[in-house]
Amino acid sequence: MDFRIIKTVISREYTTRVKKKSFLVTTFLVPILFAAMMVVIFLIMGNTKERKMDVAVVDQSGIVMSHLVSGDRISYTDYSSEVPDSIKLHLKEYGKDALVVISPIDTVKKTVTVQAYSKDPLGVEFSSGLSDKVDEAVEEYRVAQYGIENLTQIMDEVRSNVRISEYTLDEAGNESVSESGIYMIVSMLLGIIIWMFIMMFGGQVMSSVIEEKSSRVVEVLISSVKAVDLMFGKIIGVALVALTQFMLWIVLTIVLTSIASSFIGKDVLGSFSGDSQVVAAQTMGMTPEQMETVAGVAEGSQDGLHTIMATLSNIPWTKLIISFLIFFILGYLLYASLYAAIGSAAESVEDTQQLQMPVTVPLMIAYMIILMAFQNPDSSVVVWGSMIPFTSPIVMLARIPYGVPMWQLLLSIALLFLTFLGCAWLSAKIYKVGILMFGKKSTFKDLWNWLKQK
Repeated sequence: MDFRIIKTVISREYTTRVKKKSFLVTTFLVPILFAAMMVVIFLIMGNTKERKMDVAVVDQSGIVMSHLVSGDRISYTDYSSEVPDSIKLHLKEYGKDALVVISPIDTVKKTVTVQAYSKDPLGVEFSSGLSDKVDEAVEEYRVAQYGIENLTQIMDEVRSNVRISEYTLDEAGNESVSESGIYMIVSMLLGIIIWMFIMMFGGQVMSSVIEEKSSRVVEVLISSVKAVDLMFGKIIGVALVALTQFMLWIVLTIVLTSIASSFIGKDVLGSFSGDSQVVAAQTMGMTPEQMETVAGVAEGSQDGLHTIMATLSNIPWTKLIISFLIFFILGYLLYASLYAAIGSAAESVEDTQQLQMPVTVPLMIAYMIILMAFQNPDSSVVVWGSMIPFTSPIVMLARIPYGVPMWQLLLSIALLFLTFLGCAWLSAKIYKVGILMFGKKSTFKDLWNWLKQK
């Protein structure tokens, strides 16, 4: 390889791309759209919180209505003396959003059944909240059936809600506070950043190769530049463009979201109700207790803030940042070389659909593995995923905040580097032949034949 020529190709690729209108538009448009999305989410959450639901209740059991206490979000009205069917068919006339009918007590099973009627779906928050209140009423009724004096008070005293305080130990035995939910957020962000970078800018390498091939510009370039030098110059040039755009996205997004948050107010987590926290926790893969810790910071909780700050200080940031840069670079180079080979074998983006499958599948598998890493970072699937080069750039970054033995980290980097060299060599062989092939849709058989050529 001629590094002087590669440097020239890199310079050409970089200057050509950053001067395009599409680069300027996407660089400034993406942060604006992201900030706008955050504003919309804040407004939706705010409006959802302010909306009040009026619910009619027909309690035929006589034990539940006392537990249905109206609040800011839901108002319960007792219609137990009326016939449920007359209310159900005329909710609008009654000025109610829903009707809840509680059956008479089943004296054998010592429970009740509940039906809820409404014109529109009631939502998870309403259903889970109502279910909790009915459970409380049924439990109180069952306790009363034993006829033991002060049994309710005894049961309240017996119940416990033990919170687990997590600590990590260093080699000297020193302990520090940790919160697994914070590790999960850091891992998810790092994994998604690399996944997005590879998918987005690896695809740009492929598109650039196809563009030059279809316009026959590559024939002129190949006459004065080796195909291998052109491929690596293009890969590195697009990487520099991507890093420039990525850094601008980060800066602009921080600025815009800071401006937007100053107008909107506190983080939306601070306005979550208990039920909303449960739903959000399930969506993100966090436990409700972990969600409460994060929400505690939004509400100004000193305990929550202390836990998060202690957890963040416990993360090996130097190791994490260095590893991030290494996996970031090697992961991109590995997949970009594969995308370049795919681009050289096609004359249009549509022709790459079949050829992309072996490249995109490992990325999707890696994304699914990092979701497993949050639950059990030392499981065999996660450990192997952090070692296999085609998934390690994403999975290993998700493991590091939880602690990874140094030998595993070094082995993963070594395997990734060697795999990159091997794939780059194979991709260069495909690129050298495929870039000058026209008029025929390439198949995997064609790629194999090109690899066998000397």
